[in-house]
Amino acid sequence: MRFEQTVLPHMDAALNLSRWLSRSTSEAEDIVQEALLRAFRSFEGFRGGDAKPWLLAIVRNCHFTAMRQKKINAPLSDDHVAPGPDPEAASLSSDRARKLAAAIETLPAEFRETLILREMEDMSYRDIAAVTAVPIGTVMSRLARARALLRERWLAKEPCP
Repeated sequence: MRFEQTVLPHMDAALNLSRWLSRSTSEAEDIVQEALLRAFRSFEGFRGGDAKPWLLAIVRNCHFTAMRQKKINAPLSDDHVAPGPDPEAASLSSDRARKLAAAIETLPAEFRETLILREMEDMSYRDIAAVTAVPIGTVMSRLARARALLRERWLAKEPCP
């Protein structure tokens, strides 16, 4: 019961991170399943505090293990983009989301990971440092570089008015 209350509320964040790291929804689901199994097995050693960084660190480790084992390198699918009710607005929004996803995909893995954890998972620098096992200064540097590269790549893809 304690595991369910502590860890399971962070499943969406785990799936989101895994999807961006693996670039495949089906692989992401497998990785999260393995991560939850590992988290459950090692929950006795969890010392309390915020479970989100703890779980996401496990997800990250499972991703790297899977990548080494299976050489995961599939392109990100578009099944994470949900169209709105207006077809024209949905088309424009979907197109922009695809362009953004494509731009994010081109980022080096350590920049992409840091950007996702900060901007999509709204994690603090301290928590990102805990997940990625790097100093906070490195997190800040990676985030700044990721944002600059993303901006550069986004502007290169956008037509000039």
